[in-house]
Amino acid sequence: MASWQAAALSRFIALKIKRKPKDREDEAHIARQARLKLGRMPGYALPPIPDGLQVRAVSFATLDGDAARGEWLAWKTDRPPVTTLYLHGGGYIACSPHTHRPITVTLATLLRGRVFALDYRLAPEHRFPAALDDAVAAYRWMVETQGVSPRRLLIAGDSAGGGLALSTLIRLRELGAPLPAGAALYSPWTDLAGTGETLETNTERDAMFYGAGIRLAGRIYAGDMPPDHPLISPLYADLTGLPPLLIFASSSEVLLDDARRLAEKARAAGVAVELRIEDDLPHVWPLFCQLIPEGRQTLAQTAAFARRVVNQPAFPPQSLPSNFRYDHRLAARASVAHH
Repeated sequence: MASWQAAALSRFIALKIKRKPKDREDEAHIARQARLKLGRMPGYALPPIPDGLQVRAVSFATLDGDAARGEWLAWKTDRPPVTTLYLHGGGYIACSPHTHRPITVTLATLLRGRVFALDYRLAPEHRFPAALDDAVAAYRWMVETQGVSPRRLLIAGDSAGGGLALSTLIRLRELGAPLPAGAALYSPWTDLAGTGETLETNTERDAMFYGAGIRLAGRIYAGDMPPDHPLISPLYADLTGLPPLLIFASSSEVLLDDARRLAEKARAAGVAVELRIEDDLPHVWPLFCQLIPEGRQTLAQTAAFARRVVNQPAFPPQSLPSNFRYDHRLAARASVAHH
């Protein structure tokens, strides 16, 4: 049963955030509305930065020579730290590392480690595979130039960022790159084709979204590509060989089936999976960790998972091949052929 704080928060979100989509709205208007509404959610109040945690904006060059950006949060430590690559949610059309500091600051603090929050490009200005390009480039930058060992690296994300984290793992596996120690996913959006039953059965219960709005956002990100493309909707990808997954979802959210079906398919592929379904919490409740106890508990569980997987035997391969280069054009062609 959800805490009274979570119940009150869900009522507030339903009043201030939830809106029925209108099919006649143009994509730019939908994106503007999402950025406006999601930016006003109560969980986005920036948490205080603890003493000892350094926060700085960084940029790095992608393979195409463009500049990608993100935010480093790092504790000073004499031990090899656990490092997290964090990919924020927002339907691929909204939000940023800034809005998701409640999660990234808390994770960095719990782990006394480092978090890199990527500021990937957003749709509709930048459709697939822009976000995936940026995520793979960020992983490569962290491993190749920042001295981050894949064995001490966790990839995490929420909602769209959870799906993007999975797509990044799949693309890294295709490239023969070393995989991280594990992945933590909060309310992951894994099926942009919108075939999950809970898009309908939970559409009134979900405090934040209607199922129809999820389907509409999926079309905005996919553009001319099929929404069940395996790097857009990783539910349809081959999940063989992925590292351990920790998946959280709420019993009342429209994306519940995206998490449940992902867990089932990953287990069938031999992946170690922990699926935790919490009762009646708002979508991506760790974002509200300053307001509800469930948010803090979930992030503490994530930190425990991270410490556990970095001490497990390594996943092969263990070093970047000498010819490892990421080209999004090749990625798109290869994945279309696979699809």
